[in-house]
Amino acid sequence: MTVALNDLLPVGLRRSWAVDGTCPDLDLYSLFRARQIADLHHTAVIDAKGTLCYTALDRKVRCLATGLAELGVRPGDVVGVQLPNGRNAVIADLALAALGAVALPFPVGRGGQEARCLLRRAEAVAVIAAVEHRGHRHAADLRDLAPELPALRHVIAVGGPAGTEPEGTIRLAELLRSDPAAFVPARPHPDSAARILVSSGSEAEPKMIAYSHNALAGGRGNFLASLMPDGTPPRCLFLVPLASAFGSSGTAVTLARHGGTLIVLDHFTPEAALAAVREHRPTHVLGVPTMIRMMLDRLEAEASRAGAGAEGSVAPLPAPTALVLGGAPLDETTAESASRAFGCPVVNLYGSADGVNCHTGLGATVPESEGTGISAGRPDPRVAEIRIADTETHERLPDGAIGEIIACGPMTPMCYVASPDLDARYRTPEGWVRTGDLGFIDDDGILHVVGRLKDIVIRGGANISPAEVERELSSDPLVRDVVCVGVPDEVMGERLAACVVPRGTRLPTLDSLAGHLTLRGLERRKHPEHLLLLAELPLTPAGKPDRAALRARARGAAAATATVASAVPTATAAAETPAETPAETPAETPAGVGA
Repeated sequence: MTVALNDLLPVGLRRSWAVDGTCPDLDLYSLFRARQIADLHHTAVIDAKGTLCYTALDRKVRCLATGLAELGVRPGDVVGVQLPNGRNAVIADLALAALGAVALPFPVGRGGQEARCLLRRAEAVAVIAAVEHRGHRHAADLRDLAPELPALRHVIAVGGPAGTEPEGTIRLAELLRSDPAAFVPARPHPDSAARILVSSGSEAEPKMIAYSHNALAGGRGNFLASLMPDGTPPRCLFLVPLASAFGSSGTAVTLARHGGTLIVLDHFTPEAALAAVREHRPTHVLGVPTMIRMMLDRLEAEASRAGAGAEGSVAPLPAPTALVLGGAPLDETTAESASRAFGCPVVNLYGSADGVNCHTGLGATVPESEGTGISAGRPDPRVAEIRIADTETHERLPDGAIGEIIACGPMTPMCYVASPDLDARYRTPEGWVRTGDLGFIDDDGILHVVGRLKDIVIRGGANISPAEVERELSSDPLVRDVVCVGVPDEVMGERLAACVVPRGTRLPTLDSLAGHLTLRGLERRKHPEHLLLLAELPLTPAGKPDRAALRARARGAAAATATVASAVPTATAAAETPAETPAETPAETPAGVGA
């Protein structure tokens, strides 16, 4: 039995987007096959192994699809995929689409408990995983979980020399030697499920969201099309994992919908990312702001060495069509610096796995911010129509009023997987997606995102939006990157902690941050009362700042500082003068208690 994946949008509405041409109305493999036939030797994938053209990729896809079919994978079956970025992840995506199966990718680095939860709830019949990647042995771990997963029949191991695969697994290399001559693609209905996106969100367990072929190639495909000014097939460098929600546009959109080239790194580092830009000249670079800030740091270091005569002058980067940044708020300082360094527009992408997308487009280099919220651009009904609803009554609000952002359109997902409670909580009776984000639409039809409905720090009964404070701190010349989180406090309930990656050798203090925020007009009660200095922000496997890890570290640092301060009254002031190498130095000021 396969998990039920029901579409919560009315059939007539979904079909209307196919009839009017908004969606291509073909399954992903058929779209890819048409691109392959149109340009047999066009480069499809560039990864650590080199290049792979459309025809070579198609043969591998058909071989894997044949092998999976011989294992008993059928249309509608869910198959997990836990692979690093590379051709094997793309081959798996397209082979499952060709079978009419449903792909459930999740990034490498996610632990066994989360994998067990995903595979169990989705009733996955097989999982494809790496033998080893950066110390993780996912194939063996998943093999060990098999007795707890009654639907799971096969673990397919990828990578490593022959004989190194865990006992009881099947080598992907063996399946790729299948004879594809007799393979006939399943041609699933374009409105049927193609992929399950995984989002950690704020739930106890990760959310899984089912997307159809049309929602991916149509809705999400229209998003990328709006950033292709001349319609030339794009060359997309994905810095985020293809297995993440952001990365879901890799195979389905870059290849199947637009016939482009997919450039991927099996692991992000700023050095590797800059090398890929220089060597492969992508038209679009897709990542999160933290990654771009790390790349900017590397560029500054290169320029400093060149200026000191340590090496020759640094050649300018080949200018892409756009940097497309999502997954976390984009501040003006980062956008301006990135636009200058890369010589192209910086697109602020507001989107989520749950089914919302809006972006600032190619016309502006920085996101506009005017006190309340960050501009996310004008909603595109060919991707997702956006409205603002009252957080209590859920009634539609007029322009200018702040409320919950809700969305509905060609990219709207079908449903949450095996989670009727989430469907009830986050989908309206008409099928609209409730994002949990706060925002407003101005008189010009521009969406402004204010913050998260749940992501509020409550200090002494007063609400503080971490997103608002992050936005103002990001313009501090001493701050390279910042995430604000709440830490428990016996007196005030919660206090705000700023987790900061400093810019340069001069380190910020709570006093310097407070002075900057005062100049920016932010009231005193919203100023951070704890400071955690870091060499870099921890990232989740999906490439986003790991707020849960930061919250835990800030909580521990605040508790340690409070303990020391209670024993040695002068310790607080000393803690505000951290070591020269920033690692994890807490600082707090008791003056904030009565503010």
